Amino acid sequence: MHKIDYQKLLDDALKSVVKEALLYAQFNGLGDDAGFFITFKTRDPGVVLPDFLRIRYPDIMTIVLQYSYNNLNVSDKEFGVQLTFDGRPFFIRVPFSALVEFKDPSTEFMLSFHPKQPSASANTNTDIELPLEEKPNSVPDNKRVVSLDEFRKKKNQ
Repeated sequence: MHKIDYQKLLDDALKSVVKEALLYAQFNGLGDDAGFFITFKTRDPGVVLPDFLRIRYPDIMTIVLQYSYNNLNVSDKEFGVQLTFDGRPFFIRVPFSALVEFKDPSTEFMLSFHPKQPSASANTNTDIELPLEEKPNSVPDNKRVVSLDEFRKKKNQ
């Protein structure tokens, strides 16, 4: 007999909250202080991201929808938006299945999701995953980068 995957059901329900918030922003915009901080897995299927960003953020990335974003388009399974990086506009598409976290600091609202874990056969000795609870909430994404060389040196000593 199959077990009910309550975590998946809960994540799907909470992702519908994100979808509705994005739909609201698509049609009504965001207020002066409102903004969405959206963290997602950059290598999930369906994520469209410029190559230089995928190299810079090989696992997860946080985008901010606040003052300068264009062409926000929300569908049942994903959203797309045009953001500016290095002074140039780029289109990003993120399936809701790739979401890790959604925050609206103006209302102190935050949702965390439990993305599917990679299979054990996909792990190698260089794969390091931090549980979501251990990831710092107030540290900017560019400060989250950890060199694997530090771990390799410890392992070889």
